[in-house]
Amino acid sequence: MKPAAFDYHAPADAAEAVALLSGLGEDAKIIAGGQSLVPMLALRLAVPEHLVDLRRADGLRGIERRDGVLRIGACTTQAMIERSAEVARDVPLLARATPLIGHFQIRNRGTIGGSLAHADAAAEYPAVALALGARIQARSPRGERTVPADRFFTGMWTTELAEDELLTAVDFPVRDGRAGFAIEEFARRGGDFAIAGAAVAVELDGDDRVRRCGIGLFGLGSTPLRAAAAEASVTGAAVAGIDADEVGRAAVAESGSVPADLHASADHRRHVGAVVVTRAWRRAVQEAAHA
Repeated sequence: MKPAAFDYHAPADAAEAVALLSGLGEDAKIIAGGQSLVPMLALRLAVPEHLVDLRRADGLRGIERRDGVLRIGACTTQAMIERSAEVARDVPLLARATPLIGHFQIRNRGTIGGSLAHADAAAEYPAVALALGARIQARSPRGERTVPADRFFTGMWTTELAEDELLTAVDFPVRDGRAGFAIEEFARRGGDFAIAGAAVAVELDGDDRVRRCGIGLFGLGSTPLRAAAAEASVTGAAVAGIDADEVGRAAVAESGSVPADLHASADHRRHVGAVVVTRAWRRAVQEAAHA
C-alpha cells in the first residue's frame, strides 16, 4: 500500500512551520524523522492533506546547557543524543535510554521531538521525560509556553499540543549531588518495542534518605505513565528501609488497565513491569549511594 496523495511543505524555520499549521488546521501533519509517521502513512492509518516537513527548519536542532537544564531541540536526532558527551554527563538517564530505541538506522532519523509528540506508550523517551520531570517547550500563533512532562501525555497517541502548536525543544533538569539513574526493559528481541519497561531517577540526601524519586513506565498502559504514588511512598524514607520489590509492585499497581496482545497477557506485563521497576530502582539507588 502507498500513502494517499498530500501537499508537501518545507518551512524554513519554526515561525513558518507554526504559520502553516495555523493556516492548514487539522488537515496538516508534522513530520520530523518520520520513523513513526511514515509507516502510518504507508498503511493509510494517517491520511493528511498536507505534510509539514521540519527537516530543513532552522533553530530546531542542537543541545545546549542553560540555567540548570539541558535544552535539546525538537529535531535533534536520537543518534546525535546517543553520541553527545553533554547528554552523557548532564542527563545520563536519557543517554542510557537512547541505545534501546529500535536500531541504529531508526536512531539516525528519529528525533526526540517526534518521539515525545507521537506519545507512544511503549516508547522509552516519554518515560524518561516523566521520570526526570522534563519540560516541553511549545510554540503557536499565541506565543510560547512550557508544559511539564506529567501534563503533556493526555491519551493514546495524544498530547497537550494544540493543532497549531509546534514542539520546539525539551528541557531536562541537570541533577547534581547524590543522584542515580537506571532504565530497564524487557522485549522479545533487541530493537522491538518493550513488553514492559521502567525509567528511574533517584536523589539521596546526606543521611541516605530519598530526596527525590521519579519513576516512568512504558508498555504498561495506553499512555506513558508516571508512578506518582510509588514515588511519594519512598520520598523522605531511609533508603535502607525500602523494600525494592514493594516499590516494583506499587509502581505497577498504579497502571490501571494494562494492555494485552499477542506478545503478552496483561498479567504477564504486570509481572514483568514489577520486575523491571525493582531492577531499575536497585541500580539507581546503588549509583546514588556511591555518587
